Amino acid sequence: MNTKRLFGRLAAATLLFSAFSLSAEAQVQPHRVPNYQGNYQGKAQARPVYSSRSTSTALTPKIGLRAGLNVSDWSGDAVQSVMDVADFANGAVTKEMKPGFHVGMYATLPISAGFAIEPGISYSEKGTKLVGTMPFEALDFLNARVTATSRMAYIDVPVLAKAYLTPGFYIFAGPQASFLVSNNARVEASALGFSAYKQDFDIKDQFRTVDFGVVGGLGYQFDSGFGLSAGYDYGLSSLDKNNRFDAQNRVIKASLNYSF
Repeated sequence: MNTKRLFGRLAAATLLFSAFSLSAEAQVQPHRVPNYQGNYQGKAQARPVYSSRSTSTALTPKIGLRAGLNVSDWSGDAVQSVMDVADFANGAVTKEMKPGFHVGMYATLPISAGFAIEPGISYSEKGTKLVGTMPFEALDFLNARVTATSRMAYIDVPVLAKAYLTPGFYIFAGPQASFLVSNNARVEASALGFSAYKQDFDIKDQFRTVDFGVVGGLGYQFDSGFGLSAGYDYGLSSLDKNNRFDAQNRVIKASLNYSF
C-alpha cells in the first residue's frame, strides 16, 4: 500500500474540513431603553441593537499539558515472519501489544474559528512483546514462559492540523518526528509463577535514531479547559538502521489534556 498517497489524502481531507469552518455569527440582542423620569413623558420603546459575537477568545493561542496511555506494536515484513514461525510452533510463540504511557505539552495556534495548528512535544513509550511457552501439554503445569520485550522510549514532535466539526469536537492529523531516547530488550523467564531469569540488553545502537510517521485521531475540548482525545501513530520509517529487517512502529493513544 502506498502509505504516502494514503496519508496525503488524509491531510487533504483535514484541510477540506477547515475550509468549511464557521466564522463568527452576528447576533441580534434586544435592548430596552429605560423609562427616564424628566421632560420626556412618552412610553419607552424596545429597539434592536446589532452586535457581533467576539472571536477573540476562540482565536487566542493556548498552551496545554497532555498525558495518557499507549498500546504499541510493530508492523512489517519482519513481524509477519515472526507470526509465521508462531503458527508453525502451534501457538508456543505469540505476539502481544506493549502497554506504556506518554506525557508532554502542546501549543494550539488558531488560524480561524474552526481550524488550528498544534505543534507539541512529548515523551512516549513504544515497542512490542513476544511470549513463548513450552509446546508440550504434559508440561503445562509448570507454567513455564519466556518473554522478550522491546522497551523503546521516544521524544515525539508532532505538528497537527485540527479541524473543529462542532463546538468542542475536532479531528486532527499531521506529520510527526520521533527521536529515540532508549531501547532495551528485556528477556524474562519464569516457571511455577516464580521469576527464574530477568535481564535487560541495550540495543539502541541497532535502531534508527529518528522515526518519521503520521498521526491522526479525534477529540473533544470542554469549556473548562479539559479535553479527551484518541489517536493513532503510524510509523513510516523502518526501525532497523542496518536494514536487516523491516518493521515500523504502530501506537494507539488515549489522552487527557488541559489547555491554559
